[in-house]
Amino acid sequence: MSIPATKYFIPGKINWQEFVCGWGAAFVNVGVTYPINKLIFRQMLHGIEAKSAFLQLKNEGFYYLYRGILPPLCQKTLSLSIMFGVFEEVRQPLVKIGINPYISKVVGALVSGSTEAFLMPFERIQTLLANAHYHDEFKNTAHAFKALRKFGIGEYYRGLTPILLRNGPSNAGFFILREEVQCYVPHYNNEIIRTSAEFLCGAMIGVLLSSIFYPLNVLKVAMQSKIGGAYENPWKVLLQVYRDRGGKIRYIYHGVQMNCTRAFLSWGVMNTAYEHIKAIVY
Repeated sequence: MSIPATKYFIPGKINWQEFVCGWGAAFVNVGVTYPINKLIFRQMLHGIEAKSAFLQLKNEGFYYLYRGILPPLCQKTLSLSIMFGVFEEVRQPLVKIGINPYISKVVGALVSGSTEAFLMPFERIQTLLANAHYHDEFKNTAHAFKALRKFGIGEYYRGLTPILLRNGPSNAGFFILREEVQCYVPHYNNEIIRTSAEFLCGAMIGVLLSSIFYPLNVLKVAMQSKIGGAYENPWKVLLQVYRDRGGKIRYIYHGVQMNCTRAFLSWGVMNTAYEHIKAIVY
């Protein structure tokens, strides 16, 4: 189902193939799933049902549907490139010197997840552009980046804590579960069956992990929907979201159903694209 990357590891040399595979998989993924991501974002921000969020987007029109896609396209392509590339660059040397394979995966995932956080400004700008409150304030991605500059570099990294708490652990979960699943899935010669298996592998893992870390994404959106002012304590922000939504935990999970749909499609597409690109570049 996949090509063992360790086989291609050459000490002292960067294995660029993993970076390319991650970049290509993300490009395909973002183009397919962006409208769903935007709908889920509105649910996270306003705590509304999927129908209400859909009507918001419908009333705004097609022009605004893909508004803000450039930041996630830049961020996700670079992010997944780092996720796969840095993970292997860290994991493989650890395995070579005899470190437990699972510990090697966790360390590689934590390092890659933390490295991805450097790209957070793209995620920050996407949040602002997807928020209807700022439709008239920011013309486009470049304008939003420029507007935040007067608040200092820290404004681009508002909401960093939930992103760090999400990235590393979710990466570890993905790489460990992905390899475990692949051990039990037979290799199929039929292209359609093999592609379907790759899609389902990524999709099911994506649904599980995105559901587990969903509250962190809600927290990130709540923190990043503001501009200027003091930097808030993440725990206090989460408690405020909890109170604002009626003091019920289930309201923090508004949008989780659509998030599962998005994750199923997104991670399925990503894993399938990754495996196909990997077969080409290796």
